[in-house]
Amino acid sequence: MSIQIAFPRFLRIGGGTIDDIGDVIRQLGLQRPVVVTDKFLTSTGASERILTLLREARITPALFDDTVPDPTTDSLETGLALLADHNADSVIGFGGGSPMDTAKALAVLGVRGGRMRDYKVPHVYTGPALPVVAIPTTAGSGSEATQFTIISDSVTDEKMLCPGLSFLPIAAIVDFELTMSMPPRLTADTGVDALTHAIEAYVSRKANPVSDGLALAAMRTIGQNLRTAYEDGENKQAREAMMLAATQAGMAFSNASVALVHGMSRPIGAHFHVAHGLSNAMLLSAITAFSVKGAESRYADCARAIGVATEATGDGIAAQSLVDSLAELCHDLAVPTPRDHGIDRTRWNDLIPLMAQQALDSGSPGNNPVVPTVDEIAELYVEVYD
Repeated sequence: MSIQIAFPRFLRIGGGTIDDIGDVIRQLGLQRPVVVTDKFLTSTGASERILTLLREARITPALFDDTVPDPTTDSLETGLALLADHNADSVIGFGGGSPMDTAKALAVLGVRGGRMRDYKVPHVYTGPALPVVAIPTTAGSGSEATQFTIISDSVTDEKMLCPGLSFLPIAAIVDFELTMSMPPRLTADTGVDALTHAIEAYVSRKANPVSDGLALAAMRTIGQNLRTAYEDGENKQAREAMMLAATQAGMAFSNASVALVHGMSRPIGAHFHVAHGLSNAMLLSAITAFSVKGAESRYADCARAIGVATEATGDGIAAQSLVDSLAELCHDLAVPTPRDHGIDRTRWNDLIPLMAQQALDSGSPGNNPVVPTVDEIAELYVEVYD
């Protein structure tokens, strides 16, 4: 069995490691990074903190803070101009999944050019790109350790999955203290996002022994800490555990891929502008119930890792416990249905054929234990609405 594993060259993990950013950039031999972030982090002073740390290390940074939630092809244009004007030799993605996805896209387009559509699946890009250093501020996307970026086409609203080693950050700083101010809703959504990454990596048809270990470790940690982080955002132990688990889950799915939940989640985000973690949460229980028959023992392992079954529990009962526990978790975290989130039923139903086809075309459903037809995906969209 031959498997290919790819991680960032190195990570610095722990409270206060954000202060190491200047040293990290110098260690990589870089001098002119563009810090890619959003207006919120600029408004809090966090962006200026990064810039100051870089300048103190005799680095010459520039700031791009025009990233948007669920970044689009149009949102990249100003950033590309700044890369050229600054003569940038690197990109620092600072924020949640959207700034990091933007940073990865800019790193590739800034060197290779073309359209983002040129890089979407089934294409896998391994060519020239600026080095990316990732600094996550949420415990969820795992983007600091993945060889993917997701950008929405501004013309078609298609949420494009763009894979390849050139999108993998060269280094990451994983500082849980940056997540201490996350509100409960964001804590819940990003936490379920990380859990989804871990479960889908473990049951993926591309799973391997390396991704399995990381996925199971992430699930154990999330099972023990997500509710605590949601209920008590000042609990440092829970915040630190969730941050590490999100990175482990990112490493897992980067090397095993995701499956049907993510395939169906992306069109919801693209057409209804639902945050990625939340759209995953809306789908997780129903898609798991649909998929269990294809890998019962694997889902049973997930149940044991999360802590809702024991080694003595039979696989069938354990797998059903997982489905039930995911529904209970989402209830406890106040995850809304698409209806409760305010999505219009008629528009949802009208878009189901397109969303089902886009989900299938993304490639992720092909990794699922039960590979669905486009009609089965459409039926699942009908089911999860209520």
